[in-house]
Amino acid sequence: MSTALPTVQLGKYGAQVTHLGYGTMGLSAFYGKPKSDEERFKILDRCYEAGELHWDSADMYQDSEDLLGKWFKANPGKRDNVFLATKFANCVDASGKRWVDSSPEYARKACEKSLQRLGLPFVDLYYVHRLDDKTPIEKTMEELKRLKHEGKIKHIGLSECSSETLRRACKVEHVDAVQVEYSPFSLDIESEQIGLMKTCRELGVAIVAYSPIGRGMLGGQIRSPKDFEKGDFRTFAPRFSEENFPKNLQLVDTLTELAKKRNATSSQLTLAWLMAQGNEQAPVIPIPGTTNLQRLDENLAAAKMKLTNEEEQEIRAAVEAAEVHGQRYPEAFAGALFRDTPPLK
Repeated sequence: MSTALPTVQLGKYGAQVTHLGYGTMGLSAFYGKPKSDEERFKILDRCYEAGELHWDSADMYQDSEDLLGKWFKANPGKRDNVFLATKFANCVDASGKRWVDSSPEYARKACEKSLQRLGLPFVDLYYVHRLDDKTPIEKTMEELKRLKHEGKIKHIGLSECSSETLRRACKVEHVDAVQVEYSPFSLDIESEQIGLMKTCRELGVAIVAYSPIGRGMLGGQIRSPKDFEKGDFRTFAPRFSEENFPKNLQLVDTLTELAKKRNATSSQLTLAWLMAQGNEQAPVIPIPGTTNLQRLDENLAAAKMKLTNEEEQEIRAAVEAAEVHGQRYPEAFAGALFRDTPPLK
């Protein structure tokens, strides 16, 4: 394996993980037709060789867990070096109807199914992918605590939770990571109103940033909604509409110009900037995904980029001055973001 990438601690009590993770969603789902197993294995092989050893999956990413299971089976011994996260609670039936179930009963059932698909006795980090509006977080956490004591999961994570829900969860068992969309397009966690970054810092919870390159837009290669394949999730997202796309490219072009000063790409600058927003108590760990080997190498190079204070402030000024057009999710999904759970009776 080549030079190890920088690592950080997953919050106050967590394991050491690669500061830049790899999101596997795009290998299997939501960004057009998946490539062959052989091509997808090449990406995982490259991640491993480059020392990119923090992989993120979910049971709703079509065949993602099965694919990882096949890769681990084909590469005996390598599983020991990979910090593997997966998630549960997003459900879909054969007709395509979607709902969220974060009940303790479903947590156990979903965990056992994921372990079966992965062909593994445990996962390193298990997230509640979304929270339903029926289950008090304390009940979900009690079950995750049990799964942890049984050795089926090593660390607990929440995704798109509210600050208050995170506080309540941590009273049952420490939450090691909160996964949330975080990029120059999505600074919601920093806002005082949401207060999630502040709470993570206070409690010592790592912030895992999904879609850190704005679902690819901040890479600068995608210039119009016409660049998306049929069936690509982004064709339904308001931020990528015909009307909003050109307006949002203004920030992309600004970041591209700033990146040129460093002989870097806008993706690299964005990832380096996000990593710099964390601190020891609550590091920010971006998990960009890609199905392209060249992009993968480009992203990995960002893990070793250090920004000066002046550069960081310059990027911050550009990001805060930009007006972002369009929500990150269609209206139907927006209700599940930064969710509170009902009180425990």
